[in-house]
Amino acid sequence: MDSYLADRRAIDDLMTGWMRRDLAQWEAMRELFHPDGIIEITWFRGLFTDFVDASARMGTSDLKTKHVITNPAVTFHEDRAIAETNAIVVAENGKLKLGCQSHNRFYDRIEKRNGVWRIVDRRSIYDMGSFTFPCGIVDIDADTAAKYPPEYAALAYLLDKSGFPVAGSFATKGSALEGELKASALQWLEDAR
Repeated sequence: MDSYLADRRAIDDLMTGWMRRDLAQWEAMRELFHPDGIIEITWFRGLFTDFVDASARMGTSDLKTKHVITNPAVTFHEDRAIAETNAIVVAENGKLKLGCQSHNRFYDRIEKRNGVWRIVDRRSIYDMGSFTFPCGIVDIDADTAAKYPPEYAALAYLLDKSGFPVAGSFATKGSALEGELKASALQWLEDAR
């Protein structure tokens, strides 16, 4: 039981460690993933090390973000785990006088290597989102917003208008992509040796 609690605590710390991004603590953020770890979210697909560098560049832009993270639901199998973590992304571009709130779930594959738990693959499943208007209502280009599924349209629109284009399709609540993502992760979990 002590081992389970220690493992669980380590994974909880990885999930809540995402606040390091909001605090621009880039070196601490690098510790969340194994060196070969990958991430796929609206505006970035690739190695996590490259994501940290891209996030640092985003941090100097007009776009500001805050992530509110909950405790994860975790499934273990030997030295592998899957964590599904509710999150709220709060974003705002002061220059555009526009913001958004995006409710998503991080879906992570996590491995314990040399006694250390780290993320190896992070994906996001988008549940819902909406625009916010910190200084009063501003016009939204409805055609641009309509390019994206409603679950992440507000976030994608704000990213796009802030210079971080969104390409591709991403899992949304109840979508076929969510089903495929989860089935693949469960197979990966079962394949642990």
